[in-house]
Amino acid sequence: MNLKSRVVPSRYIVKRIKLLFLMLLLATIQSCGFYSFTPPTSINAETYQVNQFENTSLLFEPGLDRDFKIALEDLIQNQTNYRLVPSGGDLIYEGEITDYRIAPTTATAQNTAAQNRLTISVKVRFYNTNNEEDDLDQMFSFFYDFPGSAQLTGTQKATAHEEILDRLTQDIFNATLAKW
Repeated sequence: MNLKSRVVPSRYIVKRIKLLFLMLLLATIQSCGFYSFTPPTSINAETYQVNQFENTSLLFEPGLDRDFKIALEDLIQNQTNYRLVPSGGDLIYEGEITDYRIAPTTATAQNTAAQNRLTISVKVRFYNTNNEEDDLDQMFSFFYDFPGSAQLTGTQKATAHEEILDRLTQDIFNATLAKW
């Protein structure tokens, strides 16, 4: 067998590379047209309402109920075309903040907390007045860890609340509207 017969002409390689590049470019452009960063909602509704979430936790944090309600309203407003109404909504959210707890998660050799965890739990009742099969009654919970030497005050508390509320509201949205 001759060594020259094994060598592939360079024009053949260049054509293959161009064809591969063109296919990748087309696949990339086509896939961008069908993707959306917001989860799809298949619920037939035009309006939603978020009733006040009463804070029934043993450790009471003033204003948490208001902050949670606003965070949930804003998330739905930003990710859907539904219109917020004070009453008579097609979609209704209500419930309670059932737990606000700070507990140590790890300890040091001196039996002090090396890390603490703030946990917030929310009981949500969701009603779709157009389709009762979509109704939901579920508990959601999320946490934020912070150093045991730190106090949960000021910016530390604001950061913890923001992170927890962001996650809780996204989980609620996914369970009720995105069906993820």
